[in-house]
Amino acid sequence: MTGIRAAKDTGASGRPGASAARWRAWFLEGLSEQTARHPGPHAAPPAEQEGRRWWRVMCLTGVDYFSTLGYQPGIAALAAGLLSPLATLVLIGLTLLGALPVYRRVAHESPHGEGSIAMLERLLPWWSGKILVLVLLGFAATDFMITITLSAADAAAHVVENPFAPHWMTSGNEWITLTLVGALGAVFLKGFREAIGIAVVLVAAYLALNLVVLAVSAQEILSHPVRIEDWTDALTAEHSSPLAMLGVALLVFPKLALGMSGFETGVAVMPQIKGDPTDTYAEPRGRIRDTRKLLTTAALVMSGFLLLSSLATTILIPQDDFKAGGPANGRALAYLAHEHLGQVFGTVYDVSTIAILWFAGASALAGLLNLVPRYLPRYGMAPEWTRAVRPLVLVFMVAAVLITLWFDANVDAQSGAYATGVLVLMLSAAFASTVAVHRHGHRRATLGFGTITAVFAYTLVANVIERPDGIKIAAIFIFAILVTSFGSRVRRAFELRAAEVTFDDTAARFVAEAARLGPVQCIANEPHEHSRRAYRAKEWEQREHTPIPGGGPVLFLEVFVRDSSDFTADVAVRGDEKHGVRRLRVSGPTVPNSIAAVLLAVRDRTGQVPHAYFSWTEGNPFSHLVRFLVFGDGEVAPVTREVLRRAEPEPRRRPWVHVG
Repeated sequence: MTGIRAAKDTGASGRPGASAARWRAWFLEGLSEQTARHPGPHAAPPAEQEGRRWWRVMCLTGVDYFSTLGYQPGIAALAAGLLSPLATLVLIGLTLLGALPVYRRVAHESPHGEGSIAMLERLLPWWSGKILVLVLLGFAATDFMITITLSAADAAAHVVENPFAPHWMTSGNEWITLTLVGALGAVFLKGFREAIGIAVVLVAAYLALNLVVLAVSAQEILSHPVRIEDWTDALTAEHSSPLAMLGVALLVFPKLALGMSGFETGVAVMPQIKGDPTDTYAEPRGRIRDTRKLLTTAALVMSGFLLLSSLATTILIPQDDFKAGGPANGRALAYLAHEHLGQVFGTVYDVSTIAILWFAGASALAGLLNLVPRYLPRYGMAPEWTRAVRPLVLVFMVAAVLITLWFDANVDAQSGAYATGVLVLMLSAAFASTVAVHRHGHRRATLGFGTITAVFAYTLVANVIERPDGIKIAAIFIFAILVTSFGSRVRRAFELRAAEVTFDDTAARFVAEAARLGPVQCIANEPHEHSRRAYRAKEWEQREHTPIPGGGPVLFLEVFVRDSSDFTADVAVRGDEKHGVRRLRVSGPTVPNSIAAVLLAVRDRTGQVPHAYFSWTEGNPFSHLVRFLVFGDGEVAPVTREVLRRAEPEPRRRPWVHVG
């Protein structure tokens, strides 16, 4: 595979070299041009696999979405206090009336798991689309990375607070979190399989245990109505009127936004869903329908649990216990499980919570492993090794360790960064949906999605103002992605970069006829419509200043740049004849790389090394280099020569470049 070479033996036995080769092959296993083939919950199933029922695939969303019950009620109580249930109602309204319609639309527009980022990539052309994708990847990395670290930190809180935990685990949140993160990385380095089966068991057990806890909590509340009276009395004492309560709830609900974290995951797992027998790649109607069922069911289930858990924890748990260091901090429902159902049941609940939180990190890591190779290598903005799983796992694990140390494995401290990543992705999805329905001429839908976009924009701005840590973390990811991406693009600019070169019938005939008289002679020419006189002048100039064999036929080679922001693309060669001149008209992402690809293809078709003739371009060499990197042209001759030198190490087989 690309990028994997056997190391040379270093000794007589060859063992050191063989060991290095085996290690390299293991480390880069899975390196390929395909995307979404990485192991984990978000990986696309093999072609021979028919997919699974939507409710089973929903559990892959659930390990991310439903696991937030482990920390969401506590975060809501800290953010909204006694108004937590009312703020949660606002969040539920935004979920069902905002996020759900948006992602049902995303499922329709992007049915193969690409999500809202791919929608925006299609909306914006050229470099603007690429840069937007890089920025969104920074926020997506924030979302997924904080999912890993926050989930592990909350799992550590459940370990430390369990009454059966050994005394030496007291105050061990940080090292326990790092251990869980390390274990997650070790699993992915070894290889991750059977994600759906594990997710179904974890989600079913976790929701069943939560249902028991909430049922017992409801019984406790109903059997002691005075608790409800105490809560309502405290509410009226703090706030002058119901309108004031609603106003405060609207102001604080952005802090609860991480309760909507599973929607992007929901569309990412679409390839796993079994559609109808009549589904095609272009129109997977059954898969879209069942994905919408998945999203709707998950949203309704989570909304019910969020509201009930918010009521139970707010009414039954003293507000001071939610604060940092309190027994309910980061584990409100676990607190109720131990308090009302005993230590044994509470421990079972803790184990279930730890398992689903850890698996939520696995889901997030798998999402990253499929998101990065889907875009960066295709843009030429990452080395080829980023298509392999294990190198990326190590990169992400280092980032997870640094984030854990930065936030001291504190759940509350990371919630702002988590919410920022979630809200940016939802805002981008809402905007993309608005543009999509507008292009289809749906005025009412455009107004509705536009309103949702405005609400998400307000929620994001309010969250960033209140908790700027999220935008700081995202800015670090964005800066790192932009710098490394453009650095990689510059470093790889002189690669061949042609996936496939195809000749139409006319072009193939021109090449074959020219090759009968010797090596093919091509004159590089500007891709404009020239007059007969201009073509003759160009040919005469090249024959005068460069050693074109006298009287031999020439082909004019003209390159049209489709999109210079693309890195790898198919190169199409079309032949035509005008003014008595035979032309090979090429469509590709850049001029020099496309010419080099065509020359190598001509060599392979004819068995003879072709010659290409160029004129020097006037102007500053630095400005020409910038033009090549940005616009795909510039000083063509030396760049073509360099591309050929790197693509063909054997000088005798390398096409000739003549400049006059």
